[in-house]
Amino acid sequence: MRSLRSRLRPLLVTCAVVGAAVLCVPAALGLLGLLDWVSAVTLTLLGLFGGAVGALALGTLLLHRRVGALGREVRTVMDTHSRRVAETLGDDRLESVRAMEDLRDRLDGLREQALPRVSRELRHAITVQGRDDYEQQVAWTELRDHLDTAPFMPPLRGWAASPDVLRLLVRHIDRLRPELVVECGSGASSVWIGYALRRAGGGRLVAVEHDARYAELSRALVAAHGLDDIVQVRHAPLVETEPATVTVDGQERTTADRWYDASVFADLEDIGLVFVDGPPQATGLQARYPAVPVLLPRCTEDAVIVLDDAARPDEQAIGDRWLAEHPELHRTEEAAEKGAHVFSRKGA
Repeated sequence: MRSLRSRLRPLLVTCAVVGAAVLCVPAALGLLGLLDWVSAVTLTLLGLFGGAVGALALGTLLLHRRVGALGREVRTVMDTHSRRVAETLGDDRLESVRAMEDLRDRLDGLREQALPRVSRELRHAITVQGRDDYEQQVAWTELRDHLDTAPFMPPLRGWAASPDVLRLLVRHIDRLRPELVVECGSGASSVWIGYALRRAGGGRLVAVEHDARYAELSRALVAAHGLDDIVQVRHAPLVETEPATVTVDGQERTTADRWYDASVFADLEDIGLVFVDGPPQATGLQARYPAVPVLLPRCTEDAVIVLDDAARPDEQAIGDRWLAEHPELHRTEEAAEKGAHVFSRKGA
């Protein structure tokens, strides 16, 4: 707009000068008597009209040129903006293409490397699981045939002991003929051990359970199989004990500070077999450690202590502490689904 005003200003001055001249000529001729006043006025009006038309035409021409220049500027701006947008979109598209190529390379790597590894691991896991299932089925069948149990037996595995570790216990019962077996924990295993003692022709089992409700359920299970005369389930709540400081993975940690109320063992002597399957791991670090310090003095010379779940690092550390503190003990690692370590006095 400023440019248009600057161009119109000289034009207006020129038109004003010309208009003034045109107006003055008829008036001068009228004063000189060369024209009558009617003609002079007429010429003056025509001059004004012609000047106005000329000024309007010239203004229209200048406006047309300005609009054209403005259109060119707009097109230039639009072209520049469009080019920048296209370049930006092109860069984004290029980044998208690169990202897609990188993703494709990763997928190719996954397909060529990770998937075969996962497939191998999965096949291995299935093979191991299948072998474990087969071994446990064999152990279950052997236990049923050997012990002549009732038709419906409590299930094993999971939270309960596995058939293979119970088969190990039965073998020691057949060999040792213990008068007294102590089980830390209770449940399905108590029933199976009761059948083993009945077949051996003597002996009794004292199963210690920290949970009062579960102790009642275990008693009911034992009664349902008619083993009350062989199996006794005692409720022994967990009480405070003196924890120890041990090193685990290079860090000092405090062991569990609760174990069974030891008074529950006060009347037990000449223990021939101990099955350590409690307290549960959630009780704390190395929660099953007190079993040997408390029960070993009450065992016979040829007694055997079986530690279940020995595949776990916690139980392995417990076994290491037992051996370090009781040099007379010897450890045998048995193949079992959850791991089983057997401790006995050397030479026994």
